[in-house]
Amino acid sequence: MYSFFRKALFCAAVSAALTAARAETFDPKPWLDDLEQARAAFGATYANMDWAVFEREADLTALFEDARARIGAAGNEAEAKAAFNRLSRKLGDGHVVFSWPKAASGGGGPEAAPDRCQALGFDTSMVAAPLAAKVPGYTPVSNDQPAMFPAGLIDVNGRAVGVIKIGLFSPQGFPQLCADALKALAIPADADCDEACRFKVEDWGAARMTEALMAQLRALKAAGASALVVDLAGNGGGSEWAEAAVRTVTPVRLKSERMGFVRGEHWTTKFSLHEADIRTYAEAETDASDKAFLTGLADEIEAKRILAATPCDGAPFWQGRKPDCDWVGQGFFGSGFIASADPATLRGKPWADYVFQPMKFLYEEGVWDGPLIVLVDQYTASASEEFSAVLQDNKAAVVMGAPTAGAGCGHTDGGTPAALKATGGTMEVPDCVRFRADGSNEVMGIAPDILVGFRPSDGPKRLALRFAEKLSEALAAADALAASSKP
Repeated sequence: MYSFFRKALFCAAVSAALTAARAETFDPKPWLDDLEQARAAFGATYANMDWAVFEREADLTALFEDARARIGAAGNEAEAKAAFNRLSRKLGDGHVVFSWPKAASGGGGPEAAPDRCQALGFDTSMVAAPLAAKVPGYTPVSNDQPAMFPAGLIDVNGRAVGVIKIGLFSPQGFPQLCADALKALAIPADADCDEACRFKVEDWGAARMTEALMAQLRALKAAGASALVVDLAGNGGGSEWAEAAVRTVTPVRLKSERMGFVRGEHWTTKFSLHEADIRTYAEAETDASDKAFLTGLADEIEAKRILAATPCDGAPFWQGRKPDCDWVGQGFFGSGFIASADPATLRGKPWADYVFQPMKFLYEEGVWDGPLIVLVDQYTASASEEFSAVLQDNKAAVVMGAPTAGAGCGHTDGGTPAALKATGGTMEVPDCVRFRADGSNEVMGIAPDILVGFRPSDGPKRLALRFAEKLSEALAAADALAASSKP
């Protein structure tokens, strides 16, 4: 017994000495300097400031002071990083992220080079697994389509209900698309794939996704589905492709959400470039009505550029007050410069996809034209929330499930990352806002029309059963909504 306690005391003394030694060698000053830099950048470029203070009810001053105290007491870099990460977690905005340089590998041997598509960011782990397909009796639709959008049928009291899973709104979840794109675009295996090359690969992949999604919707109709569930549970978002995809699942001519922008250099530059491009299109246009439309649009962009270049002092937010100016400027739309369009009237115009981004893809409106349900959960985020919000706001679908993550709009054209000078870290904050039809910020998350009691501790089968228990209620609501929207 005596020997045991003596050893325990000795170990405790050694541990205390090592901790003291680490504390003596760790200098928190660079981390504190970077926290001040982050605070200044946050106060100048964070789009969701109004939401954070008045909806989230975050005390910004207290959050940063808490981080400062934790960094000051840190004994090593890991604890300092934890203080930054705790700050972003406490804020509760999924697009506020701190990242840090990766430590050099200590393995000694050469690391295996990632394959080309992996190096371009293609990774199957980003794709959410189906939830609705776990319902007992689910029958997959058998066809020759790739497995990007698993589809099948569920029998609900003798009624065939179609289910389609969209696990990610981006081709980057599907490495095979990347491999196929590299081959189809004849990109040499030994050639560097720069940013322009990456965009070509992603656009090629998104075009294939559009084809596959529409084919699966048609397959479900052919199989006898009389209602459709789009399963977005776990879908963490993706790209602007969501604005094209959402228009394939309803015959309703959708109007996209209004975008808000943070004043400053980032959006001033964007609007300046857009204005120049639109004026170039207008000069080249021979159709008088199109020329007038483009010229008017360029004038609107110019006005927003001037607003973006006009500062708004956000200091009152730090005292829990609103500034005298609008912190976020009213921009255009999630779909581009126009909120809604008939693709048939735009097809073939050289500027079509510039003013209405869904035109980048050969989508068709209303491939699915029956009752529609969107399944969401607490992990549904970003572009998935955009997809759900557009349908809900246009009264085109019933949303069921759990309140979504509340990621909202993220980063446009690279965003406004702040390179932290002392430690080499990076802080990213959203530079845009998507406003719902009622004026609320999409970062608040999507509130389902039909609430399902999903719990974090539920396994996949239990989650599917909870969904199934509420499906009849959601179907009744979707039927009524579809009937009310018919002319």
